[in-house]
Amino acid sequence: MSIDVLNETEVEVDELELVACARYVLEQMRVHPQADLCLRLVDEPAMETLHVQWMDLPGPTDVMSFPMDELRPGRDGSPPEEGVLGDIVLCPTVAAKQAREAGHATEEELLLLTTHGILHLLGFDHAEPDEEKEMFELQRQLLLTFLATRGRPGA
Repeated sequence: MSIDVLNETEVEVDELELVACARYVLEQMRVHPQADLCLRLVDEPAMETLHVQWMDLPGPTDVMSFPMDELRPGRDGSPPEEGVLGDIVLCPTVAAKQAREAGHATEEELLLLTTHGILHLLGFDHAEPDEEKEMFELQRQLLLTFLATRGRPGA
């Protein structure tokens, strides 16, 4: 599994922890072991540009996902598809603000957003209440089990 991290910001992040989280989520979702993923960290002006360009929404956001080969989670009885999962773009400064508001560490928020972004790449969405419930429960479960396996607070 190839997971690249491109930190285009001045913010120091634990890239190894982001990769470990992404790898864990991809394995749990039974994504092909040869799938490719890119995590890109950008500043607020760059994120705002992407947010306006792709979502037609003002201001920077926390995470955006850009699927490539529209891979889906592996299913029992059928092998997962090989391909490029896509890109997840994270904005660490927006994540830091959200983390403060939620009362947890920025690193934990970035792990949450990484998990959220991967689920979007795998076709999950939260536009409808039932979709939101399914996605957010899966996101919570994946993140908590990842943190538990790492012996991290918040688990």
